[in-house]
Amino acid sequence: MNSHPGEQAADDPVRLIAVRESPLSLDEVFRALGDEAAGGIALFVGTVRNHDGGSDVSGLGYSCHPSVETEMRSIAEKVAVEFPVRALAAVHRVGDLAIGDLAVVVGVSCAHRGDAFDACRRLIDDIKHQVPIWKHQTFSDGTDEWVGAC
Repeated sequence: MNSHPGEQAADDPVRLIAVRESPLSLDEVFRALGDEAAGGIALFVGTVRNHDGGSDVSGLGYSCHPSVETEMRSIAEKVAVEFPVRALAAVHRVGDLAIGDLAVVVGVSCAHRGDAFDACRRLIDDIKHQVPIWKHQTFSDGTDEWVGAC
């Protein structure tokens, strides 16, 4: 654990884990991270971009396995053990999204900014690589691609 003497993680730092079809809220995630012992809050916001691999993206949809929130919580709990997290939140969108829409919002609060940055990066990287969420991209030339599907 990368912490400073005399500091420790909160007893139950996992404040918000959700997967939903409705638009995501930065304010909701930010509010979930509030903690009087936190001196740093790091947020990551993933948005739908208009290109991928040199091709123009015209649309995108996310689908997920029914276990998705359980998997996200498991990852969040592991991050909270590895870092001195005061609060942690992660919300992912599913369904059809437009260019510019928020696809995922994750955040972490810690006593110090370095720990918050490191924990937030681990959280989003582990969610991206381990959670059963699949992306279906449609390109402007009429082709499509599944990303993350087995």
